[in-house]
Amino acid sequence: MKTLLRQTNRGIDLFNRLVGWGLAGLLLVMTVLIFWQVFARFVVGRPLYFSDEIARFAMIWLTFIGAGYAYRKGLMISVDIVLEFAGPRLARVMRVLVVLASALFAFILVKYGFEMVGRVSNQTAPSTRVSMMWPYLAVPLGGIVILVNSVALLIDEVVGNDKEERS
Repeated sequence: MKTLLRQTNRGIDLFNRLVGWGLAGLLLVMTVLIFWQVFARFVVGRPLYFSDEIARFAMIWLTFIGAGYAYRKGLMISVDIVLEFAGPRLARVMRVLVVLASALFAFILVKYGFEMVGRVSNQTAPSTRVSMMWPYLAVPLGGIVILVNSVALLIDEVVGNDKEERS
């Protein structure tokens, strides 16, 4: 059973590695677009009409998908003073409760996020004329990343935390 759980965590870590590369790509696109916008506006004298909008959409995706990625890595802000004063058993129970609450929040993001995507799919962005479904799709997909990483964190609590292997 522990072998299966560890293999599941390895699969989730591979998934996170791919997500990390996607986030890096989005950050690169956003950086290039903003740099080119500044260059085109102040040097060439003809600003791009679409770069602000695409950079804004990339930032939305970076925020929602990046939150799930950071959650697995333990990079989210937390108040852990209670865990420091609690015993090991109580601390473990509290960590599991926090992961379950996060998973519930992520489930709500996924459920209502897909409903929201359906409602805005017929709207288009002003500059690029892209369906507003694409920026709003980051909400439920970010929730899915959080859900997947919640499973991994629960497995860590059951099997044992191997942070050195994940890094």
